[in-house]
Amino acid sequence: MKPGLGTQLRHLIELLDGAVARAYVEAGLSYRPRYTPVMRALIRLEPSSIGQIAELAGITQPAATQTIALMSKEGLVSVQPGPVDGRQRLIRLTEQGRVLLPKLQACWQANGAAAAALDAELASPLSEALGNAIAALEAKPFGARIAEARARLAASERADRQPQDSFKKM
Repeated sequence: MKPGLGTQLRHLIELLDGAVARAYVEAGLSYRPRYTPVMRALIRLEPSSIGQIAELAGITQPAATQTIALMSKEGLVSVQPGPVDGRQRLIRLTEQGRVLLPKLQACWQANGAAAAALDAELASPLSEALGNAIAALEAKPFGARIAEARARLAASERADRQPQDSFKKM
């Protein structure tokens, strides 16, 4: 039986994230791959709100909030109330987070080269296929596609249950 799309995607993430995590350890870093989008967002704009980080990183706000909480516990970022609205949180790299940047950037460069090499081996680049899938799902979310598939299946089942008039009246 062929694995489903979700199973394949989880396995792909395990293969990629596992190798990247090991590369960080080999570089002497205590750092999780999931921190990278947040770190890159903060390199671009600091301080940033959680919403700004989510937008810059291309992740959901709940994912950004969870990742920032983990990074704060590890001392990589600081979280401070905003100057105008105390409910807003401004995120900054700590000194500990800044010290990691040169090693991280070297790792990111190697990761990018490895990704390019993987793309070159495939019939169509994985990065292109993923980009196309993301664009298609942003245009029509998977939930809408599921609802349409259910409706088609239900209509097909109703049609199959209709009595067939195979004899014409004479």
